[in-house]
Amino acid sequence: MDRQSIIGQSSPFLDAIELAGRAATLDRPVLVIGERGTGKELIAQRLHHLSTRWDKPLVVMNCAALPETLIETELFGHEAGAFTGATRARAGRFEEADGGTLFLDELGTLSMAAQERLLRVIEYGEVTRIGASRPLSVNVRIVAATNENLPRAAAENRFRADLLDRLSFEVITLPPLRAREEDIAVLAEYFGRRMASEIGWIGWPGFSAEVMAALEAYSWPGNVRELRNVVERAVYRWTDETRPIGTITLDPFESPWAPVKGEGATAPSDAPPSSDPSTPAALPPPLPETGDLRAAVATFERTLVERALEQHRHNQRAAAKALNLSYDQFRHCLRKHGLLGTAR
Repeated sequence: MDRQSIIGQSSPFLDAIELAGRAATLDRPVLVIGERGTGKELIAQRLHHLSTRWDKPLVVMNCAALPETLIETELFGHEAGAFTGATRARAGRFEEADGGTLFLDELGTLSMAAQERLLRVIEYGEVTRIGASRPLSVNVRIVAATNENLPRAAAENRFRADLLDRLSFEVITLPPLRAREEDIAVLAEYFGRRMASEIGWIGWPGFSAEVMAALEAYSWPGNVRELRNVVERAVYRWTDETRPIGTITLDPFESPWAPVKGEGATAPSDAPPSSDPSTPAALPPPLPETGDLRAAVATFERTLVERALEQHRHNQRAAAKALNLSYDQFRHCLRKHGLLGTAR
């Protein structure tokens, strides 16, 4: 696992980082709890590299990435001939991490059988390969992560309560990004500068005030990972590196042509008309008197956009919504008709 930077200055985040630093020096199991994208792997890295095991292996296993039938083999290894296809012996993750740290991501997805064997390793410091008769001694520190409510899972008999007791010497709960409002701008700048450098920009123009306001107003269900994607996408799509980045796409799947219920695409014209008579779509301007179809369509479109901006006090997002357009589509219309200077 490559070491990555931990970025943030909000109090909830700094409290979690401080707790991880204190727990790192103790040779005890640690549970890291948090929503997806909150940085659980970064905390595992910190716990390892600040521990006395820093020069030994940090081995990572995502428990949700493997079928149940392979998890025990991956964790504990197997002997040659232990099952069909096992032509030679293979060490498990515990043996690979001997002397170091084993990071078990998505711990809550482990089967009850794997949980029982994991408990034995923690209690006795021994692993037995699949198909072997003798155990092997291992010295491994376990750091586990999950977005599950493990106490509730234990109460519902979906997770072993005795294993939870062994693993929860220290529990570090990471705050979601929506609870770290002051970190959003810091993280956006960091990811933006890094992406600009990656694609060869000479300088960093930053973000427009409107874009930064949109970033700070969003709830970020995917947390830091989602923010990184949004920022990097905005940077690489921006064509003028001398001006602050003025557009972002929060939802990359948003499109008037997106499939509906998996049955093909629905064009914007298929959408039901608005029941609100005040919307621009319900009150179209008169058709221009011209024999040039393209010019007529362009004039009609410009009039609709201007009217939407007027009705919504030049608020682009509100005007876009009234016209059933995404923010990016509306910005494209403004550029096409030379109206960017009239909108905010």
